[in-house]
Amino acid sequence: MDMQQRQAYWRRNLRLMAVLLTIWALVSFGAGILFVEPLNNVDFMGVPLGFWFAQQGSILTFLILIAVYVWRMDKLDKEFGITEYEEEVHH
Repeated sequence: MDMQQRQAYWRRNLRLMAVLLTIWALVSFGAGILFVEPLNNVDFMGVPLGFWFAQQGSILTFLILIAVYVWRMDKLDKEFGITEYEEEVHH
């Protein structure tokens, strides 16, 4: 992979991380702290929604975002021809 491809790969990786971390911050900070009062007016599984986001929702969102990151990075790796076993490919 030449330098231009490496930069394009890294740029797309950083963009993906920025988007996913922004989503996580909005869910955990926004729903769990900033908007907790209005969300607490809604019940979710027997508890106020704001409380649920603060206790469970941000963690579950983070786990889902990790899965999305792995899936998207696998796609990106294939697009750029990157494998985990690079030594075996070149031998």
